[in-house]
Amino acid sequence: MQLFSVKTPLIRPKDNLVDILLRSVKKQGLKLQEGDILAISSKVLSYAEGRVIRIDEKPASKAARKLAEKYSLEPGFVELVMGEAEEVYGGVYRALLTLKDSLLLPNAGIDHKNAPRGHVVLLPSNPQRAAERIRGELFLRTGKKVGVLIVDSHTLPLRLGITGIALGVAGFNAVEDCRGKLDLYGKPLLITRTAVADSLASAANLLMGETGERTPAVIIRGAPVTLREKANVRETHISPKECLYFKSFKLKQYYKKRSRRKG
Repeated sequence: MQLFSVKTPLIRPKDNLVDILLRSVKKQGLKLQEGDILAISSKVLSYAEGRVIRIDEKPASKAARKLAEKYSLEPGFVELVMGEAEEVYGGVYRALLTLKDSLLLPNAGIDHKNAPRGHVVLLPSNPQRAAERIRGELFLRTGKKVGVLIVDSHTLPLRLGITGIALGVAGFNAVEDCRGKLDLYGKPLLITRTAVADSLASAANLLMGETGERTPAVIIRGAPVTLREKANVRETHISPKECLYFKSFKLKQYYKKRSRRKG
């Protein structure tokens, strides 16, 4: 398997992301090949969607101010997190543990990094739909069937540092089921499934970096994946009732978004 970093100019709100990526790939003497996977940082997708907002855009509620004081965060930032998250369970210094789009994420994925002072970057509005759209545009412009992977950074329980996670997947299986296959001693596997998309996201995230690298995309070539037209990141999701961590720990709920009634 080979990985090729793709450096780009600074992405700004409303930029045509596919244009910039294809120009950058060509400038580096690279070409997309059939079966490649193009991993794209969620941050630049958010920028292109205009998902960069001021922290003090709206006043903080009493609940937001209380959480902000407890975890050393800006009240306006906590208000944004509560607006994006389905649930907030607590946190540590400078980070809240939240549930968003069936994922446990720090701060509902909202990030201070690589945002102008006084601003933050929200997650893309619909990473899965964006992956499918970008894959279609790439096929129209290059004639190549490639996979697309939207990558964000993520933390793991009891592990220091960040790794990559897939927020959107198009063109290949996000998970490979190993159940029933035999191990070295002829025993069938009972519960093992391989997180293909998350593993590739981690590899790409390492090359993308977290500071001023301006490397928001990585071409992954020769990955051990199963190509498939109808792929979806929801293949990677597991229900709270089946999740080892979620089911084992009783999380105190500090906030839950109330569903809006229609009519």
